[in-house]
Amino acid sequence: MAVEDIARTIWWDDEQRRVMLIDQSRLPLVGDLLVCSTADGVCTAITGMAVRGAPALGVAAALAIALWAANESDEITGTDEFMAELDAVAAKITATRPTAVNLFWGAERMRALARANANLPLPELRESLVAEAVSMESEDEERNRAIGRFGAELLPDEPSVLTHCNAGSLATVFYGTALGVIFAAQEAGKKPQVWVDETRPVLQGARLTAWELRMAGIPFHLITDNMAASVMRSGWVDAVIVGADRIAANGDVANKIGTYGLAVLCHEHGIPFYVAAPTSTVDLTLESGEGIVIEERDPREVLGVTFSGVFEPRSPEEARAWDLLTQEGSYAVPFTKGHAMEIARKGAAYQVDGWVRVAPPGVEVYNPAFDVTPAKYVTAIITERGVARPDYMGSLADMCAGSGAIDEIGA
Repeated sequence: MAVEDIARTIWWDDEQRRVMLIDQSRLPLVGDLLVCSTADGVCTAITGMAVRGAPALGVAAALAIALWAANESDEITGTDEFMAELDAVAAKITATRPTAVNLFWGAERMRALARANANLPLPELRESLVAEAVSMESEDEERNRAIGRFGAELLPDEPSVLTHCNAGSLATVFYGTALGVIFAAQEAGKKPQVWVDETRPVLQGARLTAWELRMAGIPFHLITDNMAASVMRSGWVDAVIVGADRIAANGDVANKIGTYGLAVLCHEHGIPFYVAAPTSTVDLTLESGEGIVIEERDPREVLGVTFSGVFEPRSPEEARAWDLLTQEGSYAVPFTKGHAMEIARKGAAYQVDGWVRVAPPGVEVYNPAFDVTPAKYVTAIITERGVARPDYMGSLADMCAGSGAIDEIGA
């Protein structure tokens, strides 16, 4: 088992002119690949969290525009119309998830390339957009590996690290940011072990981070979110490392809900709190985290539990019964109380997707996907260009100069 055994998250299939991505909404028990041939298909994957994680979303935005250019813009013959439609596609992509700045960064990079090459014949302009999106895949991995190297230097030889949500390879094209630091530490000969927050309500830690660490052969313990304080108090945590979805100019960090609480706990227990993110996640147009829009998600994520799995029939009689139920497509099990489950054929087996209610009916829910951690709780921000430390208003500006980070109002 090694880091290289982890599958890549999203990539361009040049032969078929399509985007391939791992469906993270069903991991780890169902490992499906999604095939997207249109920009709308990528948008659906983003909103359904089949693809997620700030760096991966930046590349997904670029690949969605590449799909549109390659497969959906053939009837456009004029450059002005092409540019106007490209802007509309970019706006639709960036509306899918408002907190992650990388979506905007990826879309803006494609728009900027199109504007710079507007004098090209449209067939050449389309190909230049595809080439740009593909180049962003390899650039993302290079950035992540650099983040890992810088971050690994901050850790002791046998570090015990707590992490939240999933900022691993699945949150990027490949390798990861926060987990990339842990992967790099292992590759440098250190012996990390990890405390994995389950990360309610979508359980990215339990489903995705645990899966990646197991694939990479790194020892870990899975804990519920409310166990973190006890683990810290016991002296079992040397550092907390998280990713980020947007970082303001002053160092305030938006990340998965629950991150703020961990930062406060680190402050109380004298534990370093590190944020690992590429400079593309830094938004210099925002002076502080007060301006970050926080996405709110479906109340069902809190009201119950979503699950997926695959089963094989235990006898020919069971197989015939399930074949009969699924012969015209997926079969919806007639549950009461709002529970839901669908069963569909999957090769010689059957796939189950379901949702089970936990809370009573009629419960009001508040479900923010992210929170903002004030810069005063952040020990350092690890980027592909080095490690930024307070005062972040100066160190981040220097770190991001010329990097392509969002640094213009309206970008």
